[in-house]
Amino acid sequence: MVENINTINTINTPAFIVNEVVALNNIVKFQSYCDEMGLALRPHIKTHKTVRFAKAQIDSGAIGITCQKISEAEAMAVEGIDDILITYNIVGPNNLARLKVLSDSVKCLSVVADSSFVVCGLARTFESISRPLNVLVECDTGAGRCGVQTPQAALQLAEEISNFSGLVFGGLMTYPAVSGAKDAADFLLETKRLLGSKGLLCNVISSGGSPDMWSAATFGVVTEYRVGTYIYNDRSLVERGTCSWGDCAGHVLATVISTPTPRRAIIDAGSKTLTSDLLGLRDYGHVIGHPEISIVGLSEEHGTLEIDPENPLKIGQRIRIIPNHVCVVSNMFDNIWLEGIGSKLLKLKVDARGCVT
Repeated sequence: MVENINTINTINTPAFIVNEVVALNNIVKFQSYCDEMGLALRPHIKTHKTVRFAKAQIDSGAIGITCQKISEAEAMAVEGIDDILITYNIVGPNNLARLKVLSDSVKCLSVVADSSFVVCGLARTFESISRPLNVLVECDTGAGRCGVQTPQAALQLAEEISNFSGLVFGGLMTYPAVSGAKDAADFLLETKRLLGSKGLLCNVISSGGSPDMWSAATFGVVTEYRVGTYIYNDRSLVERGTCSWGDCAGHVLATVISTPTPRRAIIDAGSKTLTSDLLGLRDYGHVIGHPEISIVGLSEEHGTLEIDPENPLKIGQRIRIIPNHVCVVSNMFDNIWLEGIGSKLLKLKVDARGCVT
């Protein structure tokens, strides 16, 4: 539910502010790229976690959404979003039971698997249903997370999936290492060749990652791309050259609560707001309009700023911070504030906030 309330000067801090105009422009811009390149776009909702923006992405041309956990998918499905890929191994009887219920509530549900253990759990759960579950084989193409380790292992698991009546082999999925698209393409092309030699169709090859989004179509093997951060963008993507500061839709609004020394200021946003993620950077965010300021330390509710005595901050002053990693920040707040053309803000519930199961 969205409601009118207050302005940037009157809301409580710390707060997460999203410029909706910038966010919607980011959606349209990358959708246009995918359309031009012939790529299907399946955005990851883990960044914004809201039904409002998920529907905006679909309205712009996305074929569906990506979720990381069942609870995220449940939060989207209950609001009518019915084409969902869950890019996570589903393990355990409780989770499998929830997945089956979710499958009954959406038009198209896909999941991933990287082992016989996961596949067998899915097969037992879906063996007696009329509509088989679509399963993609997850491939580790260099990121060192989940995924089968070789094209031969991917073929073996795809054959196993195809042998179960309640499952359908849906294709391949990977999350490459940053700047690892070439290694991923080599792995995926060889896997596709092996699948073809056994008569297995590979209709979907799904890859992702906002850092390398503008080269998503470079090697011609990927059919579907997944991005999350691109809707808000953050400091890490600016530093990589993926976007500019003007493309950053999300920022934290914080208040200066103390100036103990001429070179130090304390704000009311700590690790529970900005997160402690560095992502290879030296400090904890970019203060808009104050490039001379460094956020040098975080405790749970305090942020420590190193400031220039010649350009001091005042107690009570509000500052805007572009976080290093915006996805985690979204999950810290029950609500975000949408900033538009005028001075009023809209309060928007983060529908999938805390959905980690």
